[in-house]
Parts: sequence; structure tokens; C-alpha cells
Amino acid sequence: MNKIFKEIKAYVIITIGLLINALGWTAFLIPAEITGGGVTGVATLIFFGTEIPVWVSFLILNGILVVIGTKILGLGFGLRTIFGTLVLTLFFSIFQGIITEPIVNENFMSAVVGGILGGAGIGIVFSQGGSTGGTDIIAMIINKYRNISPGKIILYIDILIIASSYLIFGSIEKIVYGYVTMGVTAYAIDLLLTGAKRTVQLFIFSPKYDEIAEVIDRDFHRGVTLIDGTGWYSKKKSKILMVLVKKQESNNLLRTIKGIDSEAFVSVNSVMGVYGRGFDRIKA
Repeated sequence: MNKIFKEIKAYVIITIGLLINALGWTAFLIPAEITGGGVTGVATLIFFGTEIPVWVSFLILNGILVVIGTKILGLGFGLRTIFGTLVLTLFFSIFQGIITEPIVNENFMSAVVGGILGGAGIGIVFSQGGSTGGTDIIAMIINKYRNISPGKIILYIDILIIASSYLIFGSIEKIVYGYVTMGVTAYAIDLLLTGAKRTVQLFIFSPKYDEIAEVIDRDFHRGVTLIDGTGWYSKKKSKILMVLVKKQESNNLLRTIKGIDSEAFVSVNSVMGVYGRGFDRIKA
């Protein structure tokens, strides 16, 4: 039952991410005639050139890629890719019919805000193991036969897609705004994903170490390591607690420590990555 609840929760969060992504495109980028990367960027160019709604091209292109990806890669990219494609198509069809004018009149602001929303939405989707397909599938297919980083493949494809907007608009300015969007989107994705996974390491010095360790184990469900130490100046032996927690848990933990021992000495450090139970899986 708990597993089913987690799965439903993941799909709800993915849907929210797709909603945010669709708003970034339909409320800011498309009305301002700014092209981003990915299959959405291609669908946007088709819309500008032919007035075929974005959702139509997006669905057709992703449908073709999903069929090709299934034949070459199998169903490894999962049901969440198909779900993401269909839901994002639905949002595009709804919002593009409602939003016809730019929310802001300044193109640079449209590029930045659209990139933030687009990147944040995709970051939320990625954080739940979801995908919108598109160039991700192309990258996985190429990576299967050539030892090229998927990230580099997606970057090269996005650069080419945005540069292609010159064929529609004949404007270098539009290309520049497209690259601004691409950079902001990439930054927003990275910021959201690293922020969600960010972990801190605490070293806690307190004579009430046993009480603090008990609370961390019982209330925070985190492992605690007890280290023997000796103060160099005082020459007194002491106990040090070492604990790893998610960034969002750290403030609550610090308040808890203060409630037990207001004189406790605590060192807090950010760590690059933590792998194991309760954190990330080792994928190498």
C-alpha cells in the first residue's frame, strides 16, 4: 500500500512539473517568439512557420521517437516517459488556446522567466524519475552505439535547434534570446536537482551526546556515528557525533540540538554526494 501511495505521489509531482514547464513555454517563450531546445523547440519552430499548434507537432514527434526508442532500447525509459509526453501535450493544447499575448513585453525578461519555469518544471519531473522523452531518447540511442555523453548530445541538438530559428525569423537577436533561455533552463534544472539532493554533514560536540544521538535516531531516522576525541588544549577526552542529513532537515535538527544543549558546539559542512541507505543509490 505504501509503495502504491509513493507511486501516485510521484505521478502527481511529475504532473505539477509538467504544468510549470508548459506555462513557461506558452505564457512567456512562444508569445515572445523565442525558441528553446528539445522537441518542444522543434514543435515551436513548426508552429511559427506553419501555425500548426505546438501540441500537435510535439505529440507526433515524440510518438515517432518513442516507437523508435522502444525498438532500439526496449521499454527501459519506462511508462513515465509516455505519461510525461501525453500530459505535457494536454497542457500545451489547453494553454496555447488560452494564452495568445505575452505576459511581459520585454523579450529578455520573457527568455529568463520562461527558462526558469521550463527548467524548474523539467527538474521536478527528473527528480521523480520522469521524462518528457524527446531529445533524451535520441541521446540514449546515440549513446548506445557511440561513447558520447548524453548531456553533450542534448546540448549540441539544442544549439542546432535554436540556431535554426534564423530560418524562420531571420533574426540573430532571436537566436541570442534562445541561447539565454537554454542557459537559464539548464541552470534551473541543475539548481533544483542539486538542491533537492543536497546533504550536510554535522559534527556535534556536547556532553549530552547520548541524549542528542537518541533523538536523531528516533525522530529524524538518521544514523549517527560516535567518535572518540581529545581536546588538544584541555587534554580532556570527549565524544563527537557525526551525522548526515538532507539540507532541509538541518535547521530543524539544529533547533533540536539547541533545545537539548544550548552550549553544544556544532560544525555544519556541505558535502558533494552521499550514497547508501536513505540517500542516493550508487549508479556506477
